Amino acid sequence: MSDKKNVVIERTYKARVEELWELWTTKEGFESWWGPQGFRVEVKALEAKLGGLLHYDMIADAPDVVEQMKKMGEPLSHETRGTFSEFKPHQRMALTHIIDFLPGVKPYDSTMVLELFPSGSTVRMVVTLTPMHDARFTEMQVEGFTSQLTKLDKRFQG
Repeated sequence: MSDKKNVVIERTYKARVEELWELWTTKEGFESWWGPQGFRVEVKALEAKLGGLLHYDMIADAPDVVEQMKKMGEPLSHETRGTFSEFKPHQRMALTHIIDFLPGVKPYDSTMVLELFPSGSTVRMVVTLTPMHDARFTEMQVEGFTSQLTKLDKRFQG
């Protein structure tokens, strides 16, 4: 996978760095925005520290998404596990997820790195996604992450 390029997604929000950090590192914050449109998460464990566990269920909850998942024969939820593989409060963290829910695909790690750059009343949030096992899944990963960012875009617009 080393020949594939990382994907960098940036947003600038009118927010305090502490607000954004809490959205990534607390159960309440994470559940308030994580997951693409039409999905929600239920956090089972979130240990915001180096080596800490992140364990949650991604659940389809919008009627149209539920219907689409059923038609495709896909489960309405899947369990996701990861760890905080880098942790510098209010600056940078890495979340390494174990991708072990794809039929026929050998489990592998996928890492996303969050960097926060406060400037006056705004914070630039830079998220770097490592590529998935193939181009189609990488594209789906980017679409999903961009979709979930719309929840933050709405929260911090203005």
